[in-house]
Amino acid sequence: MCGIFGWVLGTAAHQDRKTLVSLTDLMAHRGPDGSGYWLHKTSDERFQIGLGHRRLSIIDIGGGAQPMSSEDGRFTLIFNGEIYNYLELRQELVALGHHFRSNSDTEVLIEAYRAWQFDAVRRFRGMFGFALWDETEQRLILARDAFGKKPLFLAELQGVLLFGSEIEPLVQFSGFNRAFDSDALGHYLLNRYVPGPSTFFRAVKKLQPGHYAVWQSGTLKTTRYFTPPFATTAPDIKSFDDAIRLFEETFDEAVRIRMRSDAPFGAYLSGGIDSSAVVATMVKHSAEPVRTFSVGFREVEYSEIDHARVIAGRFGTIHNELFVEPGSFMEHWSTAVLRRGAPVSETSDIPIFMLSEMASSSVKMVLTGEGADELMGGYPKHRAEQWIGLYQWLMPHLLHERVVHPLVRSLPYGMRRVKILALAAGERDLVNRMRIWFGGTSVAEAEAMLGRPLSATPPDVYPYSSGLKSSLRRTLFFDQTSWLPDDLLERGDRMMMAGSIEGRMPFMDTTLAGVVARFPDEFLTGGKGGKTVLRAAMEKILPPEIVRRKKVGFRVPIGEWFRGPYRDFVQDMLASESSSLARLISGPRLRRLVSEHLSGRQNHEKNLWSLINLEIFLRTFKIAT
Repeated sequence: MCGIFGWVLGTAAHQDRKTLVSLTDLMAHRGPDGSGYWLHKTSDERFQIGLGHRRLSIIDIGGGAQPMSSEDGRFTLIFNGEIYNYLELRQELVALGHHFRSNSDTEVLIEAYRAWQFDAVRRFRGMFGFALWDETEQRLILARDAFGKKPLFLAELQGVLLFGSEIEPLVQFSGFNRAFDSDALGHYLLNRYVPGPSTFFRAVKKLQPGHYAVWQSGTLKTTRYFTPPFATTAPDIKSFDDAIRLFEETFDEAVRIRMRSDAPFGAYLSGGIDSSAVVATMVKHSAEPVRTFSVGFREVEYSEIDHARVIAGRFGTIHNELFVEPGSFMEHWSTAVLRRGAPVSETSDIPIFMLSEMASSSVKMVLTGEGADELMGGYPKHRAEQWIGLYQWLMPHLLHERVVHPLVRSLPYGMRRVKILALAAGERDLVNRMRIWFGGTSVAEAEAMLGRPLSATPPDVYPYSSGLKSSLRRTLFFDQTSWLPDDLLERGDRMMMAGSIEGRMPFMDTTLAGVVARFPDEFLTGGKGGKTVLRAAMEKILPPEIVRRKKVGFRVPIGEWFRGPYRDFVQDMLASESSSLARLISGPRLRRLVSEHLSGRQNHEKNLWSLINLEIFLRTFKIAT
């Protein structure tokens, strides 16, 4: 787990080693254990290749330094992430005649590319963003893992290609144009995150999950190599018992191979079924007590600490707890925005950042339960989507708009989830309905806030293009191609790495995803609370109160804090003369949102959170809008 940065520069733009070092070292938090830098010219001397690396040492601590060059000098690699099945791939490569000088997964990646070229990425069970220079072919290969657990940002400028694990080194490059992408602002208001490949910087794009890009002779070409199995696999498992058995076998392996480490590691434990399943499986494969880490709040209704303690006691873990106070939350907020290179989408980002800082004093890597809901159908929307077609057939669109919609809009503060459900049920456009589920602003409200029409067409329509007849599978496909990589997995990478912690996610295993895609819909959402197969599998090993718990989510009492200790802060960010948002968003609209929330008439915490984070982002990166 590391941070990478690099460039391809035309003759007029060549830079020195000092520049490469200084820009790479902006990500020292991603790799506090070591660094490496490599400058090279193409054979025709037209281009300069620069590769920089910051290392968090977890596999082959003594022998895995980067940039790593192959013994024959043909390949040079910088790599962020882990290839969990590297031992199995290494055995296969040795049988093919390949030789190894280290015990690292980095060298396995190099030799896998030598053996299988671009097909190598399809063989990796892991998370990665890497850049590989091929001296023989005079080409640079950039790749990102299947689900987008690891980031890779690209910027193509005049005679310059920049790439890196985070945005800050790119925008700090001399002469970089920090032009604001106004289209991204509209998408942010609608989604509460910026969907890929866009970012708030017009010049910076995300390499999309499951893609690789090849630079050669001044041209960059991108190729998709992975499609989530839900779009390609027909459900063929008929027996519920067979589904449980297949899940148990594959999940067990997914956890086991993610425990491969030469450094201390543990798990983040929320007390929900997902992280509890991970911890219970880890215990089976560990000769020592598993270290667990939990975060909570003094506001009891928001804290899951008691549930986490149940699991920690059940499995004898070495348990650690962090309680988040409003003051410490505020102290970490602007740094979280800087590390994310974007507004922080979820309030839970910051407690995860804080927990990672604490955990890094005793471990370098943790396993988490991220992705279980998006893989196995754990959200209420996954069950609701199966009934929306019937609702829309029974409820004419005009009647919904004239009667139901106004009634729902007037519901009081405490009925936010009911409002979202009712609004989503009446939305016939799939794109807009997916946005409503996550509490984004409607198109009409966003246009009113901006004072201009906006394009509601996503920058990438792929997440909406599966063509699946099953509403559940169509929604899960969206979750796995947009919501996860652009929000939750982005949170997992940036916030954990901000605290110098690597996060591994067994539910985001490609082999496991292929197995779950074979389950019929009723095996996913057929029971109370969804994730039916997971709950059935865990009944054997987890306490009943954990297995039967309804989906809660990681909640932060931000709505209460906005009306309490953060009240003046909210006013300053959104309603004062110093607010940068005043140049972008209608002042009366902002003041209305603030007034309604602070008075308790309406619950606008998600919209206020998004807008305040946008304000912090604009101030942090000093963007001219």
